[in-house]
Amino acid sequence: MSLISVITACYNEEENVEEVYKQVKSIFDGLKKYSYEHIFIDNSSKDKTVQILKDIAKKDKNVKIIVNARNFGHIRSPNYAFLQAKGDAVTIVAADLQDPPAMIADFLKKWEEGYKIVVAIKRNSEESGLMLALRRFYYNLAKKLSEVELLQNFNGFGLYDKKIVEILREIDDPYPYFRGLICDIGFERAEILYDQPKRAKGTTKNNFYTLYDMAMLGITNHSKIPLRLATLIGFLLSFLNIVIAFFYFFYKLLFWYEFQVGIAPLVIGLFFFSSVQLFFIGIVGEYLGSIYTRIQRRPLVIEKERINFD
Repeated sequence: MSLISVITACYNEEENVEEVYKQVKSIFDGLKKYSYEHIFIDNSSKDKTVQILKDIAKKDKNVKIIVNARNFGHIRSPNYAFLQAKGDAVTIVAADLQDPPAMIADFLKKWEEGYKIVVAIKRNSEESGLMLALRRFYYNLAKKLSEVELLQNFNGFGLYDKKIVEILREIDDPYPYFRGLICDIGFERAEILYDQPKRAKGTTKNNFYTLYDMAMLGITNHSKIPLRLATLIGFLLSFLNIVIAFFYFFYKLLFWYEFQVGIAPLVIGLFFFSSVQLFFIGIVGEYLGSIYTRIQRRPLVIEKERINFD
């Protein structure tokens, strides 16, 4: 009997965690040839999430809980739980139920066919049109910039063989971009399309910063193109500056008394080149920040307690 690990990361999800548990349990009640463990990792919730999980864990030993000492963010916490899994395969189920747990059965069918990686690709989403358009723009941009073939409309929802988990343990990245690492690893994968529903209860815990953090992590971890672009544009603009400077110099020599530069080209040039410099300093800063995070070698999370792991 194969053991399947189900990972659910949560933060202030008191409205949803019990429903997630029930849906996952219902699925495995119908899959008699599989046993499972459901690992909830809580990012130091301020509501009743942890207490609800503890009540569930008292009744069901398949439920395991990791409670973090503090909020370690939306990137580190789920990746840490993923590495704690002991199953023959590991699947990730979001606490907000926007990634349907019922798809676990479909993942397992593909896994049984021999696929080490089974991913769910969003065909459509019931989120706002603006957010959907921004996501598609980012995925297209990241795909063009990346040195590996990144999957579009993929958020990590899927099933992964224990061999993939072992590879990720060896990589030991302190701030991993999970969906990029899955593509970087390789292996033939199965792709299953699905339509993402709206969040039924509660509100999203993502904000502009967390989305920006994830977006920049995806680019800086898998592409040097922005840095190369900064260097190339820097050379081109330097050459252009020299040409303009010589033009004005000779023009002034030829028309010493008639020619006056004026304030407009000075102001336009100053603001244009300043904006270009600031933009690329920001790009370089993102890469430096990524390097700084890695050289600190801090743990993904620090646990406050864990339940049912014995």
